[in-house]
Amino acid sequence: MTIEASGGSGRPVWFTSSYSNGAGGECVECALTGDGALVRDSKIPEARLIAVGNDAWRSFVQTVKRGGAAR
Repeated sequence: MTIEASGGSGRPVWFTSSYSNGAGGECVECALTGDGALVRDSKIPEARLIAVGNDAWRSFVQTVKRGGAAR
């Protein structure tokens, strides 16, 4: 996967879901890549990542926006 980063550091630029309430509950962080997205647990950022391809990421985001995914 090609990682897009700001400042040419080669590191992913992580963001938190707008569904996160910041209370330390069930929160993930995502970083967009040239090929899709990376997903990690915000409480354990050094743990393994999940790499998701463009088609799967697009489908996931559309499903969540339609309210089709359980929280």
